[in-house]
Amino acid sequence: MTRILDLYTDLLDRLDRLDWLVPTLARLSFLAVLFFYFWNSAMLKIDGSIFSPSSGAFGQIFPKAAEAVLWDVSQMSFFQRIVILAGTIAEFVLPILIVVGLFTRFAAVAMIGFIAVQTLVDVTGHGVALGGLFDSGQGLIDQRIMWAMLFAVLIFKGAGPISIDALFRKRAQD
Repeated sequence: MTRILDLYTDLLDRLDRLDWLVPTLARLSFLAVLFFYFWNSAMLKIDGSIFSPSSGAFGQIFPKAAEAVLWDVSQMSFFQRIVILAGTIAEFVLPILIVVGLFTRFAAVAMIGFIAVQTLVDVTGHGVALGGLFDSGQGLIDQRIMWAMLFAVLIFKGAGPISIDALFRKRAQD
């Protein structure tokens, strides 16, 4: 039994030395699974220019207001334009920051905020069922919590050694 425990603790020690791998894999997982989801969503929000919101953006972010004016973007309020512009910029910039590992912790916190707002709009504006935790279904809440946990790893662990953040930290120490 002692031999088994020794092998087990040796394995744990080896895994602890690979701690740098966790944030690196989190960023790679984000790139493989979610980067293009957010990028494509951002692309739907522009109509020729980032400063020209599309009817798709209007309908995605303010679905009830867009429907009320038949998706006529000229009917958007100044507030709606600013929110759409900010959301579109965030949807382009934050994923890039995550992938390259620049201001990673800030970007991860902002992505969790983005996901919270996105989920709120999905539920209140689009009528998507939130679902419940600790049940057998795979609802929206389950998906979004998994996304948030990916970003939580980056908040607590940083970007890892293969990142621009690591280069900045190394330069600051020299």
